[in-house]
Amino acid sequence: MTSTAPIAPPASAVPQGPAVLVLEDGKRYEGRAYGATGHTLGEVVFSTGMTGYQETLTDPSYAGQIVLMTAPHIGNTGVNNIDMESRKIWVSGFIVRDPARRVSNFRAERSLDEDLNSDGVVGISGVDTRAITRVIRSAGAMRAGVFSGADYELSVDEQLKLVREQESMEGKNLSAAVTTLERYEVPVAAGVERLGTIAVLDLGIKRATVQYLSEHGFDVVVLPASTTLAQMRELAPDALFFSNGPGDPAASDEQVELLREMLRDGVPYFGICFGNQLLGRALGFSTYKLPFGHRGINQPVLDKRTGRVEITAQNHGFAVDLPIEGEHDSPAGLGRVQVSHYSLNDQVVEGLECLDIAAFSVQYHPEAAAGPHDAFYLFDRFRQLVKNRAAAESGAKENN
Repeated sequence: MTSTAPIAPPASAVPQGPAVLVLEDGKRYEGRAYGATGHTLGEVVFSTGMTGYQETLTDPSYAGQIVLMTAPHIGNTGVNNIDMESRKIWVSGFIVRDPARRVSNFRAERSLDEDLNSDGVVGISGVDTRAITRVIRSAGAMRAGVFSGADYELSVDEQLKLVREQESMEGKNLSAAVTTLERYEVPVAAGVERLGTIAVLDLGIKRATVQYLSEHGFDVVVLPASTTLAQMRELAPDALFFSNGPGDPAASDEQVELLREMLRDGVPYFGICFGNQLLGRALGFSTYKLPFGHRGINQPVLDKRTGRVEITAQNHGFAVDLPIEGEHDSPAGLGRVQVSHYSLNDQVVEGLECLDIAAFSVQYHPEAAAGPHDAFYLFDRFRQLVKNRAAAESGAKENN
């Protein structure tokens, strides 16, 4: 078991009580409490984004995870209501090196630590985030806990026991915890040609995604993750979308079966992040857990169709298990499939394209909230796919 001394906070920073980050391998990192106090448990992961911490914190895909920011200075732009990607902060815990001593941005409405406190998010500051990142990159994402306040006084053995007794992210289904409780609708944006109705299965969706689907011609119907095949068919959507979300795709059999049957019905499909992994499973392929995943807004991806390199926003710890070259027959009988995008860092599958049905997906976040806009064209590509499908069906009816 190793231990490191805390990094001294700036002299002008507001002093806070002690806190400790405990990893399941026994490593301990002493620091200062940041946000709420108490203790929290989760899978510790790192995000490489230098900006966009508010979008990260409010992204439901991070549920169950203690997020470490590799950028050293966090909180200087504060937080505001416009940049919220959902109704609250979802991370289980938050790790930063140097929290901002003051907010300095004209858009700020509150400080970051105010939101961490109000949402009960236990965090830690003043630790060597670079050293912790190197540990995660070598050993892989692991279970961890942050302890502060009265829970800081727990013995070393008690803290480590709590960390090791928690469930692993593998096999965990978190969709029910983050999905909308009730169906809601967002009409097509004003001045945009209506293309049809799109059913969105909310597995942890971000607000920006719904907004952009609306702006691309869809009446958006957002549905709970528990939506059944009968309910989906009763809606009879013109297109289908599965969102990003947390958890293990291997633990989402009901959503996989729903998607497989809708694909057999011929409904055009677009999925992102978790929706990419579920498409892989619906097609009959398997998924696996990455050592430490991809998180941040600077992940390079190659689009095989164009040869263009895109810088993308990502947050995933699982991936589809498929060779990146060649065409593959769907074991579920849904035709030929190819990998459309892959990571330039480690050749992980970053996109799937079906060649015989109207469906494709990507592993990253084209809505770029926060992040680059390199992949925003995918919304246009999906719009064209739906239009082509509608035109083909119309032509077939006329010929008959």
